[in-house]
Amino acid sequence: MEGEASLNNTNFTRFMAILTMEKLDLPPSIAFFIFISGIITYCLILFFHSVLLVTIVVKRDLHKPMYILLFNLSICDLMGATGFYPQLVCSILFQTREISYPACALQGIIIHLYGTGSLLFLTVMSYDRYIAICKPLRYHDLMTEDVLVKLVFIVWSVSIFMIGSVFTLTLSKEICRINIVDTYCNNPSLLKLSCEDTRLVNYYGLFGIALVQGSSILIVSLTYIKILITCLSTKQTQSVSKAMQTCGMHLAVFLSFEVNAFLLLISHRLQSVSPHIRRAFGVSILILPPILNPLIYGLKTKEIRITIFKLLTKVFSV
Repeated sequence: MEGEASLNNTNFTRFMAILTMEKLDLPPSIAFFIFISGIITYCLILFFHSVLLVTIVVKRDLHKPMYILLFNLSICDLMGATGFYPQLVCSILFQTREISYPACALQGIIIHLYGTGSLLFLTVMSYDRYIAICKPLRYHDLMTEDVLVKLVFIVWSVSIFMIGSVFTLTLSKEICRINIVDTYCNNPSLLKLSCEDTRLVNYYGLFGIALVQGSSILIVSLTYIKILITCLSTKQTQSVSKAMQTCGMHLAVFLSFEVNAFLLLISHRLQSVSPHIRRAFGVSILILPPILNPLIYGLKTKEIRITIFKLLTKVFSV
């Protein structure tokens, strides 16, 4: 069935529905290459993040705010990769783009939690860098263990509440279509399955985008302006260079994630946007950050890099 589907208006029928995701249209040779690449990439993501997580857990010297926030960012990356790669690999392996409605909803929830959580943790990390650079003498007073726990709790609570509420609204709608207009399941594509009035959900979604992304941009902008002013006013060249290098990497990761997420979410609400562009933004936000984040924050951070090399040396020398 394509386009319209004859579905009874019952929750049982809706949750038993089999949906069809957008076709990949890949030649057999390209499909095989993507299949192998997907498996290798997902395994590398699991390996890199597992090493990073274990390193932060076992090394007490790394039980500091910056590394605890990095720990949570890594969990978000694992959620995003796990929500995307296994389903993609299975669809290529079994040569089918069908997915059950509950599985599609679960994939969408996991991917949206990854996006919202990653964005908010990157925002909190910018605040942590602001305190460390602009108020170094008060850092331990301002970023206490209690404050850190509260910040982590707030990020996860906001992410779960925002995603939970918007998906509750979306999943409450009866569906009359079975075609997912994307390469993976997400809230906008699930919402497009409904023939009911979805304006309320759309308005709430736009409100969520404005609240989360707007506040993130505002906080990151203010913190980096303060950091830049502090770096320009200090005369310690070596400290300034180190601070700018660390903050530059973080800012590049944040801007890349922010732009991709914003354009992806807006592209679903603008009919004039090419589906190929929407697909490119959607895939890039799930492929690049989970791969690059452990390399950027892990190998580029001296304390983590040294600890990882020591742990791997012990493991392979046994």
